[in-house]
Amino acid sequence: MNRRSAKINSRLSSGPAQRWPLRSPRLWLVSGLALLVKPSVFACATCFGASDSPLAQGMNWGIATLLGVIGSVLAGVVAFFVHIGLRSAKVNAGEPIQPSQNP
Repeated sequence: MNRRSAKINSRLSSGPAQRWPLRSPRLWLVSGLALLVKPSVFACATCFGASDSPLAQGMNWGIATLLGVIGSVLAGVVAFFVHIGLRSAKVNAGEPIQPSQNP
């Protein structure tokens, strides 16, 4: 190993990332301050406030809408694979596949 690679290896192995993170005084200070704050600081008005407010109702409708969209997309994917499975079963059974008559 030459002198240059030894120097690079020593820099990589003895950096601040190698120290145990709980020994950092900054981490202890931030953790201590986080424990002293009121719990209402961590929650938004919807989560901490009244659940019958217009903001909470809007969030509930948004969640329901997203669940409806995701559910319909998943149902379409399942229907597609069921359709493909049924058609491949017909082909494997030797039955002729007729195209659908719907315009």
